[in-house]
Amino acid sequence: MSGTKEVTFDPKAPSPRIHSYTFILCARVLLEHQHLRYNPLRDTWVLVSAHRMKRPWAGQVEKPPEEHIPRYDPRNPLCPGNTRANGEVNSDYDSTFIFENDFPALQPDAPDPGSDQHPLFQSKAARGICKVMCFHPWSDVTLPLMKKHEVLKVIDKWAGLVEELGTKYPWVQIFENKGAMMGCSNPHPHCQVWASNFLPNEPALSDRCQRAYYKKHGEPLLLQYARQEAEKKERVVVENSDWLAVVPYWATWPYQTLLLPRRHVLRITDLTTGEREGLADIMKRLLTKYDNLFEISFPYSMGWHGAPTGTHLKEDNSHWHLHAHYYPPLLRSATVKKFMVGYEMLAQEQRDLTPEQAAEKLRNLPEEHYKTRENQEKEGGNEKEG
Repeated sequence: MSGTKEVTFDPKAPSPRIHSYTFILCARVLLEHQHLRYNPLRDTWVLVSAHRMKRPWAGQVEKPPEEHIPRYDPRNPLCPGNTRANGEVNSDYDSTFIFENDFPALQPDAPDPGSDQHPLFQSKAARGICKVMCFHPWSDVTLPLMKKHEVLKVIDKWAGLVEELGTKYPWVQIFENKGAMMGCSNPHPHCQVWASNFLPNEPALSDRCQRAYYKKHGEPLLLQYARQEAEKKERVVVENSDWLAVVPYWATWPYQTLLLPRRHVLRITDLTTGEREGLADIMKRLLTKYDNLFEISFPYSMGWHGAPTGTHLKEDNSHWHLHAHYYPPLLRSATVKKFMVGYEMLAQEQRDLTPEQAAEKLRNLPEEHYKTRENQEKEGGNEKEG
């Protein structure tokens, strides 16, 4: 046909226009339409249904957390100098304070139920030790309101406990349940440390997945993931030279985050002095953003995962990469939380807000704590009145 020019192209050759269009189309699908995302740490999938955020909410509304907590309460068993339920008296501590849990889930001398059992009714011995660690003597502060050097003391104590308990036990779980919504019964900054003679379900699954990825790709899963996230920036919330906090691509909870060191680190005990200082910085910044999201003391459950200890200390654990998980339940406001029920319990995990949307909201929040700002405004107002 006259006036036309034959155009040929190599289908294998990259086309910037096609790639750009494909990227935009893919991003739109991920933002506007339901889809599945793979969690390589658990070998599971999560259903993302972003359009559901548009639906009206007429479900349960939570009571806002208590904001007026006394600095010292003589009835609070975690305060300095107070007597706990078992009659033990706390020291008059002025920094961190560690004691054995008065109602431990694990005890070191539990009997063995025996191995002669039917395959459908199996039991094993469960032994261990449970400790409680107070971060600060004051009940009215939390980690984001503490000074960096105070947070650093917490990190050093974490490392000390992993080193101490890890000589005997294969798993040492550091975890913090913050807020009454997460089952915290005592309003005082603290965490728990449970050491067990067995590898619990979640770290055992994570160990298997990280090991398989390392065998196939020759690099730790989370080290490669941290590098990818640092380049993409889509889900980064806060970062510094040693650490990265992201809303993971496969996040289940609305504002879930994953804290990762940039260097390959197996356990919290392996962190350098500089990396511990960087960790104190990024924890304070991340948790400040959490509190600023709905201007409340943000509830969450968090915990550290690192290479197993005990007899595993002699093994090659190169597939492991130290990381911390933060699982906050709040979804739309300080009083509306995400429930893991129905489909999540019977089929698979599901979320309404995309990880990218959650990361953007958190990233754009100020790093000055709202309480600090309120106190400054009050002081400024008092000065004017004077």
